[in-house]
Amino acid sequence: MNLSWTLSRYLARQFFTVVLLTFGIFVSLIFILELVELLRRGSGKPGVTFDLLALMALMEVPRNGARTLPFAILFGGMAAFLRLSRNNELVVARAAGVSVWQFIAPALVVAFLMGTFVVTVYNPVASTLTARFGQLETRYLEQRTSSVTVSANGLWLRQADPQGQSVIHAQRIDGTGFSLSGVTVYLYGNGNEFIGRIDARSAALRPGYWELTDAWALMVNDQPRRYETYQQETSLTEQQIEESFAREETISFWDLPHFIATAEAAGFSARRYNIYFHQLLATPAMLCTMVLMAAVFSMRVTRMGGTLSMVMGGIAAGFLVYFLGNLSIALGLSGILPAPLAAWAPSVVVMLLGLAVLFHLEDG
Repeated sequence: MNLSWTLSRYLARQFFTVVLLTFGIFVSLIFILELVELLRRGSGKPGVTFDLLALMALMEVPRNGARTLPFAILFGGMAAFLRLSRNNELVVARAAGVSVWQFIAPALVVAFLMGTFVVTVYNPVASTLTARFGQLETRYLEQRTSSVTVSANGLWLRQADPQGQSVIHAQRIDGTGFSLSGVTVYLYGNGNEFIGRIDARSAALRPGYWELTDAWALMVNDQPRRYETYQQETSLTEQQIEESFAREETISFWDLPHFIATAEAAGFSARRYNIYFHQLLATPAMLCTMVLMAAVFSMRVTRMGGTLSMVMGGIAAGFLVYFLGNLSIALGLSGILPAPLAAWAPSVVVMLLGLAVLFHLEDG
């Protein structure tokens, strides 16, 4: 039989309402846990108030909420299908000839539309809030003054010096990302007055200093001087530079392709940004996969009985998705898997498993 438009709208509304409620519960828990953690980190820090920490916790909610959305679809979907089964609505629909594929079709459409909305609208807003959170975290909690920016004309790095601060510009990043070429260092005093610049062919990060090669130092009120090697003090470490670099969550879906191209042109490895971009593209497919998994366990409850088995099965499915996702991303970051495969593999594998079980339950 053909599924009626009225029944489709009803099923879609029931699914969307329960999923939205489940997502709201997850978001509330995320906010509470994030606020508690920020209160711990901000204890005793100068200039840190409860209002500031509460605002920072709110800024982190969209990013972490997006990570829990697939599980909200999974558990919300199971709750919605179980509710329909308990009210005998699922039984009546099945008796009227509605197949499982027709029954879950409205939920699949809702999940796909939600995934599209998350990628195109929700993600840009979340990335902006995450970037702002990072700025506040650096300023108030970590109290770091360094920052790294990649632009079309190269790498820009700001660091604190014993005499004030300096801004380093490099045309390219070579090797591991801590050897720079085409380097210019702009020096500023404690009062932000310009005191000079250093031009060098290359720079390498050493413990406690930058080693500049073939350097020209041009200081205010002094003659230009050339050095085979010149040491510019720094308190930065490789780990601090990596942490200062833009996190992938702070870049909007619409800006990621340009950022990836810019980073690769500057010599920076953009593998993790490529993987993140394909993860976003795979979001609608992942949410539809969660609907299939929810239907698997709901069908088991309908035919075999037992809410406990549904809950345990859902937890196992969630663990499977989480494990496959982390494993695939780790393989992608290490270079073993291509970025598209690393991002799409969890969705495809779990979707095939869900389809296989549904075929068995429905037609087997």
